[in-house]
Amino acid sequence: MNIDDFLKRHAAGEQSFPEINLAEACLREANLVSTNLSKANLSKSDLREARLGQANLSFANLSQANLSETILWGTNLSHANLSHADLREADLTGAKLIKANLEETELIKACLCGCDLGGAVLSKALLVEADFRPNYEQHTNLSEAILSGANLSYANLSGVILQRANLDGVKLCRAILGSFKNNKFYQADLSEASLQGADLSYADLTGVNLSKANLQGADLSKTILAGANLQGAIMPDGTIRD
Repeated sequence: MNIDDFLKRHAAGEQSFPEINLAEACLREANLVSTNLSKANLSKSDLREARLGQANLSFANLSQANLSETILWGTNLSHANLSHADLREADLTGAKLIKANLEETELIKACLCGCDLGGAVLSKALLVEADFRPNYEQHTNLSEAILSGANLSYANLSGVILQRANLDGVKLCRAILGSFKNNKFYQADLSEASLQGADLSYADLTGVNLSKANLQGADLSKTILAGANLQGAIMPDGTIRD
């Protein structure tokens, strides 16, 4: 099926297109809300400013796709391949990205509030100024996610669940991991996370749970650790905090 046939059938009301091949297709500003595109090939496609809220893109191939400023509210992207994709300023509020591949993905100023990124791979992803704060009471889940080498400088990770996540070598310079939202204080959970060699300089870790975290070799220059739980944590010099 070519792009013209797809758009005609979609305009006529058809909503299910599993395994469709739309590689390198131009779908800029397309309205694909609630469309089933599971296992679709959308690699290198142009989806800038498209509306994909509540769509099913599970297991889809979106590698190198341009999704900048795209609306992906509540979209199912579990197991999707988004490696090297451009998601600058995309809105992924409440999206499901369980075990998704976001390796070297660009997510500058993206909104990931309330997302489920459990087990996702974000190695070397660019997440500068990304927003991970809770969406209402739904906390962003990055438990057991792989973020090694990712750049999260200036990102807001307040309330994020990062239990047992791999954050080795991550840049968290001036990131916020504890802050108020709607008159409620939210702090990140980094218990048992690995932060070996991470840059946490000038980051705000107020009230953050770092129990049993590995901070060996991490840069804590000017880091705010007021009220943080460091019980059993391995500190930058290799000592274990009682």
